[in-house]
Amino acid sequence: MSEQETAQSAALNAIEKALATKAPKDVVQAFLLNTAKESVAYAAEKLIAENADYVSLNFSNPELKKIEPWAGSSQGRDVYIYTFSNVGTYWNIDDFQVTDMISENETVAVFGQFTYTSVHAQNTFTSPFAIKAVVKDGLITYFQFMEDTYASAASFRVGGEWIIQQDSDSTKNFSVSKNS
Repeated sequence: MSEQETAQSAALNAIEKALATKAPKDVVQAFLLNTAKESVAYAAEKLIAENADYVSLNFSNPELKKIEPWAGSSQGRDVYIYTFSNVGTYWNIDDFQVTDMISENETVAVFGQFTYTSVHAQNTFTSPFAIKAVVKDGLITYFQFMEDTYASAASFRVGGEWIIQQDSDSTKNFSVSKNS
């Protein structure tokens, strides 16, 4: 059995374990192990409540939503499938590591880091991430994903410049560009 087949088998076994135990930590871990484009629909069907809330990066930011269409607050199982399928379309996933997973009652907190490379712009970034998930009766009902949003959006940047003013003294302004 190849390494990829072994990983896929372990991911499917995690779903079976989560379905049997319904333990919040098992459910979240099983979902995270099955977020690849090929497996996320099955995982969502088994582990996500039909009307589950999903918050990605912020509650509502129309400008960011143009860059990362899944950003903001959404509801429904299909949002999870759309979001996690698109992560693998917009970026190559170079690394994704869960470093800590803490569970208390229905709430699960997950921490880690990932490294992605944007498919078209070929910009690589590494970001910490944090997840808050709520699991009721063996199904995820709330999932909030936070990351270095500036770095993820900037990974699509191919040009341009911002002039930044943080102080009333405009002589302290500075520019930020792809090459700075």
